[in-house]
Amino acid sequence: MKILKKIISFFFTIFLIVSIVGIGFGIYYAATLYKEVAPKADVIVNYHPKLTTKIYDRNGKLIANVFLGQNREYVRYEEIPPRVIEALLAIEDTKFFEHPGINFDAIFRALLKDIKARRFVEGASTITQQLVKNMVLSREKKLQRKIKEALIALEVERRLTKEQILERYFNQVFFGHGYYGIKTAAKGYFHKNLSQLTLKEIAMLVGLPRAPSYYDPTKHYQEALKRANRVITRMHELGWINEAMFTEAIQEKPIVYDDTLTKNSAPYIVDEVIRRFGPLFPDIKTGGYAIYTTIDLRLQNIAKEKLRAGYEAIKQRGKDYNYSNLNGALVTLKPKTGEVLALVGGVDYTKSSFNRATQAKRQPGSAIKPFIYQIALNHGYSQITKIPDIARSYEFEVDGEKQIWKPKNYEKNFEGEIPLREALIHSRNLATINLVEDLGLTNVYKGLKEFGFTKIPKDLSIALGSVVVSPLELAGLYSVFPNYGIRITPRIVLSIHDKDGKIVFESQLRSKKIEEPKQAFLIVDILRDVVKRGTGTRARVPGVEVAGKTGTTNNYVDAWFCGFTPDIETVVWFGQDDNSPLKKREAGGRASAPVVGAMIKEIYRLNPQLRRKFIVPEGVKTMIINGKKIYYTDISKPSKDDLAKDNQEQEQLLF
Repeated sequence: MKILKKIISFFFTIFLIVSIVGIGFGIYYAATLYKEVAPKADVIVNYHPKLTTKIYDRNGKLIANVFLGQNREYVRYEEIPPRVIEALLAIEDTKFFEHPGINFDAIFRALLKDIKARRFVEGASTITQQLVKNMVLSREKKLQRKIKEALIALEVERRLTKEQILERYFNQVFFGHGYYGIKTAAKGYFHKNLSQLTLKEIAMLVGLPRAPSYYDPTKHYQEALKRANRVITRMHELGWINEAMFTEAIQEKPIVYDDTLTKNSAPYIVDEVIRRFGPLFPDIKTGGYAIYTTIDLRLQNIAKEKLRAGYEAIKQRGKDYNYSNLNGALVTLKPKTGEVLALVGGVDYTKSSFNRATQAKRQPGSAIKPFIYQIALNHGYSQITKIPDIARSYEFEVDGEKQIWKPKNYEKNFEGEIPLREALIHSRNLATINLVEDLGLTNVYKGLKEFGFTKIPKDLSIALGSVVVSPLELAGLYSVFPNYGIRITPRIVLSIHDKDGKIVFESQLRSKKIEEPKQAFLIVDILRDVVKRGTGTRARVPGVEVAGKTGTTNNYVDAWFCGFTPDIETVVWFGQDDNSPLKKREAGGRASAPVVGAMIKEIYRLNPQLRRKFIVPEGVKTMIINGKKIYYTDISKPSKDDLAKDNQEQEQLLF
């Protein structure tokens, strides 16, 4: 008997030692695991998810979603309808508001099933555990991972409220089809805000995270309905919805939309916004910003259509010509404010994302002439001052070799002498070169620099537009004419708001007065005639005064038209990306002017309130020469002979 007692005592001691060691080891193991998992709990507590940035047009219409990896719109707990929360708890975690992060009853039931099956067949994850698994752990079914999950869940529940946990869950989980967060999924699948969802739509959404691909309603609609019906049935069993609500929800078959994630309707605009503001906001693709642009989506779509039509017309006229690199660009803006209404950087973004409207640097050709003639007017020339339109040859050296430059007029003829006005209307190259010589290169260089041109060559080639500019830059420079002497800087973004709605950027009007309104009007008047009877007649719009200037570079490499009304300005460029020439005679007046005219016509159709006629500013006087009205100022005075002739014609009109 004593021996038996000793044996029992020995084994009890062994059992006690083993138990103590086991408990100690368990405590040590748990403590070790806790040190490992505690930082993971911090990730959940200090939640900073990637958020989608949204880019809008000037009227609040969505242009695109911009994101990096995860398309997510954030929703705060107080914005989540109670019915959404009920649906989730019904199918995933009925005891959520009662347990500490782990549901021990559910774990026990699941454990019995796992033992019986001799493998993991059923989990018992709470919503908190699902959040942990989703954010910081893998989905592998191993005991160690489950222990970590439980420890992190307990820590998260200790540091966050139930409401905060639900907010993180609804924003973090994947709902299939590229949608992260329930707000994103509601807008993506149903085109609705959370508050607008029906019970069936809610049930479809909360049922998705269990198997997002399998229950994706855009791919497996019937399976998504079955899953939703299980959610609704569970809510009915719990007494959370009545019979009528249950029956109605079971029968409903919601409309589901299969949208692209970005919904990018203006890729050239989006790229330009990111390019400009990415350095200022490094998290522009993940910070959840709301970016409001100056763009009008209606006009943007029209611009794409008109540019494409111009492109096809050029190709049609040159069926047998090599146009493999043909492309174009269009910019439309409000000259008074610099707000860009439409910007198209190419005829097909899917084939080339290079933005020719902002990044291509091309020679403007004759489109530079209005600035040169403005310099002349400001130096005392008048609209009818005679300019020699005669041929000249210029010798120069390149790498020690003598070269001869023999510029020609587009028409290949000479006028001898031609009024300044007519020289610009008909874009006479030789008259312009002679005008630059008469003014002096230094004066022209200084004047062009004041207008805003950069990298200006100090030779006579500037008379024919040998500087380089982008279409957007040229549009900004041309604003000096419709603005009667004030140049504006184009802008494409009105404001940027952070994820909390705070304005973090707001654009300001940037302008510079270059000259007096009366002087600028003299060029506006001439450019009206460019469209009425000069090189830009294809830009005419019935009932609207359009002014503008063609631009064609040597060998038809670039074809421009810069057109404007009192309220709208449009610049169009066509050319080949490899700088090979367009077909002969494919000048700015033929290739680009029709696109400008078509664009302006559509703008006035949609905005009939826009001004249609240019006003004559104070300080501008008129005279009649050969039956035509001529404008002049105290700076740009006609000669005494011309004034005397005007007096004679005025007297004849009286009698």
